[in-house]
Amino acid sequence: MIRLDGVHVRHKARSGGVFRRDSVYALTDASLEVRRGEITGLVGESGCGKSTLARVVTGLQRPTEGQVGFRGTDLWSLSDAERRTGFGPAVGVVFQDPSTALNPRLPVRSILRDPLDVHRRGTPDEREARVRELLDLVGLPGHTLDALPGRLSGGQRQRVAIARALALEPELIVADEPTSALDVSVRAQILNLLTDLRERLGLGMVFISHDVQTVRHLADRIAVLYLGRVVEEGPAAAVAGAPRHPYTQALLSATPSLLERPERIVLQGPIPSATNPPSGCPFRTRCWKADEACAEVFPAQSTASTGDRRWHCVHPQEAG
Repeated sequence: MIRLDGVHVRHKARSGGVFRRDSVYALTDASLEVRRGEITGLVGESGCGKSTLARVVTGLQRPTEGQVGFRGTDLWSLSDAERRTGFGPAVGVVFQDPSTALNPRLPVRSILRDPLDVHRRGTPDEREARVRELLDLVGLPGHTLDALPGRLSGGQRQRVAIARALALEPELIVADEPTSALDVSVRAQILNLLTDLRERLGLGMVFISHDVQTVRHLADRIAVLYLGRVVEEGPAAAVAGAPRHPYTQALLSATPSLLERPERIVLQGPIPSATNPPSGCPFRTRCWKADEACAEVFPAQSTASTGDRRWHCVHPQEAG
């Protein structure tokens, strides 16, 4: 449905003086396919580029370089009106913190109806019926329609945010750490809701999280990001079960699991600066396998014999 080819996103940041503006390399040569009806998980540490990649996928961020394809057409070759009417309704977004994503002055009815009014979907009666349908879809009682977001619990607010994302019947939902601002007891409910909606509506989904174990069990495919680069991608079971990139190994070892107890890999040193990334492989400054070859150029893409996995590493972990 959406394809990213060689996408770069660079921001200008003022640093080192009043007249000096450094480039922040938010994404570098990122390529990714988001397939119809499939859940793609994006994992990595804070600041690795997950949210920037989500903004590119949703059309909120125009890449500095590279191409974003939507159903085979370059998204940014479309006019503003074509993107608004063709692309906009096809992609819904669920933001990280529902308390800031919802207008605190509007009741739930107005929040859910707003996308329908903007895109002029149906008659007023049909819009009202759709609002009630959305509320039922996410498991909220009817009296919630008259409540302000501040009167709802965190889990209820996130359900409202999910309902709003579904208002225009999108084919794809982009969920940017949708459970990180919620209590532990509520997270499983929201994850189960997303899984149920995917099965009932045939939704595709981009699910972003720093918790690789959650993504492992929710997603069909996983893409691992480090300092703005996709360093490994493939089927969730394969990437989590037999990671090829050292950074993926480290992520998995740092996340508790009831089923496995891998040896903990403790990374030494801070994450490099996005304004001055290391030469070659960006992970080499923290990698226990790094040598001089890793500092020369970013490793070329390696592909599994099945063709459904790829990674960038000079010294990959042997396949299990």
